Amino acid sequence: MFTESHRKVRAEHLRRDAFLYVRQSTLRQVFENTESTKRQYALRDRAVALGWPIERVHTIDEDLGLSGARAQNRDGFQQLVSAVALGRAGIVLGLEVSRLARNNADWQRLLELCALSGCLIADEEGVYDPVHFNDRLLLGLKGSMSEAELHVLKARLIGGQRNKARRGALEVPLPIGLLYDAAGAVILDPDPHIQASVRSVFDTFRAIRSASAVAARFQRDGRGFPRRIHRGAGKGRIVFGSLEESRVQQLLHNPRYAGAYVYGRQRIIRKPDGKEAAITLPRSDWQVLIRNAHPGYISWEEFESNEQILRRNFETSYFGPRPSRPQESKPLLQGRVLCGICGTPMQVREDWRNSQRTHYYACQGRSSTDSAARCRWIRAEAVDAAVGTLILQTVTPAVLGKAISTHNELTRTLAHAEAARLRELAQLRRAAELKRRRFFNCDPDHRLVADTLEADWNDALRQLDVLQQAHEHRRRADQTRLEEDSRRQLIALAEDLPRTWNDPATSAAERKRMLSLLIADVTLIGGERITLHVRFRGGQSSSLSIPQPTPPPRASKVPAEVIRALDELLESASDREAARRMNALGLRNWQGQPFTTKRVTDLRQSAGLKSRFERLREKGFLTAREIARQLGICTTNAYKLGREGVLPQQHYGHEQRCLFAPLDGAVFVRGRGGRYRSTRPRLMPATDSSRARHRR
Repeated sequence: MFTESHRKVRAEHLRRDAFLYVRQSTLRQVFENTESTKRQYALRDRAVALGWPIERVHTIDEDLGLSGARAQNRDGFQQLVSAVALGRAGIVLGLEVSRLARNNADWQRLLELCALSGCLIADEEGVYDPVHFNDRLLLGLKGSMSEAELHVLKARLIGGQRNKARRGALEVPLPIGLLYDAAGAVILDPDPHIQASVRSVFDTFRAIRSASAVAARFQRDGRGFPRRIHRGAGKGRIVFGSLEESRVQQLLHNPRYAGAYVYGRQRIIRKPDGKEAAITLPRSDWQVLIRNAHPGYISWEEFESNEQILRRNFETSYFGPRPSRPQESKPLLQGRVLCGICGTPMQVREDWRNSQRTHYYACQGRSSTDSAARCRWIRAEAVDAAVGTLILQTVTPAVLGKAISTHNELTRTLAHAEAARLRELAQLRRAAELKRRRFFNCDPDHRLVADTLEADWNDALRQLDVLQQAHEHRRRADQTRLEEDSRRQLIALAEDLPRTWNDPATSAAERKRMLSLLIADVTLIGGERITLHVRFRGGQSSSLSIPQPTPPPRASKVPAEVIRALDELLESASDREAARRMNALGLRNWQGQPFTTKRVTDLRQSAGLKSRFERLREKGFLTAREIARQLGICTTNAYKLGREGVLPQQHYGHEQRCLFAPLDGAVFVRGRGGRYRSTRPRLMPATDSSRARHRR
């Protein structure tokens, strides 16, 4: 074998340099598997034995501690590939194929470059020339086996993890507020400050049902939330910072807080650029889900309820109606009305009649040509009155008890916030006291150390003073809030709601604010009767049915002489021609505007007048298809006869819309030049010869 290896090493190989590639997969292997590293470095003697001088044997060991599964981020391997491609390498040495690459694509690319540049490859077992088919085949098999070996190793490790996870015994990183005890069991964090902060998030969300509102409440109260440092010099240390909405979302979506053990909530995929990305999987695709596996802050039922609330908030935020700021001039349900047919939000539209403004709830979800879209325009006055009556009937002593419970929940929330601030103040006081002791226990001769300790003490005192002032300010604000939202005033407000609602001095904006506290949205379905489905904030719903208000016909506001003039004009003119003639006579509509084709059509329909088309049809006029069927010709020739004056016709729209007079026994004969002429048959007694000619 040694002699055969020397036969493969030729003079053109020795004129180039030898490159030794050294790699270990992890840093742990670098420090623990030292014998493997020594064996790789010992291949320098192998290169010298093959004929390369020691000074021309280059060792590439920049990739120690990096995996060979990919060529990305392996600078040493890239350097080796560049040397081979540039023709500087006469031989590449590695302990085995797996040291050079665990990826078959990278390995085959290196083999192709070695074959093109005439570079040899050597491992602990022999020397190979990629130009030779047998050597190339053997190296390819070794590369495939190396890649398969990596797959088998990963499959064993992942299989062991999954098997352990199915029993709930695999330790995974826990979120803040949960810890592993000495026996490996999951427990609640024994730190009362951390535990109270986590509970406060769930208590606040239970009351206000919004993640963004929870974050805003914490920021407004000046409360911090714990965060664990995962890397760096302070790894494992707990720090308190501001609570963001994304952090609240993470807590609410994490099932570990409900006492459930989960594994496989995310899947790692590799992008074309080599980077990894995590995809969150639905609950049906989780690999392991064990409920009530350890203590939690909430129950599993509350966790599922929170998931539904967050999903509904997301859908409402992106796809649902967005209530606008209350305005005085808009209807009561502005921004809270949904169409019951297509589900889209209904907009507020205005219509002026006799200098009076009328509001409508208009749906834009259907085409204007859809005759079934009866939900398009619904009068707002009747709907607002029905909803107002429903509110007054709903706010009963039962709702009063709910208001009192809300007051009690607010009191408990404020107490929890104050307790959290007091704990934070106590921690700062202990830290300041500790720094004071360090300063007084310091040797006065060590001035540099004493100055540093004194500065730390002063910083702690300043932080304590700032937090103390903020705590006093927040405490006074909370006391004021409790006085304003006291039980007596809540009861008085609930009892005086009918009087306040019906008081003429109460503005429309105030009524909208009161309504927004009770109603989430209203779904309208138009028809002979208007159906209302009202959804309250607490999840309760109610349905109403009110009669459809009949708007006054516009024709009743038009002078009678105008309607009579239009009736006379429609005997000989279309809607377009009637509009032109009425404007020439100086006639105007009920708003004093000149007539257009659409205004004439609306006036004709509201007054119950027949159109020019209907009048002609009553006189027996025929369409082009009907008269063409009688004559046995096509509709094109029928129109042609009408234009030539052979067939009498009357227009009821533009030039292409016309009806034809009845035939009355006329016969049309095609003459010279393709023209038709009308003749009437002579009345004579029928004879046998005439009957025979007719049959022929």
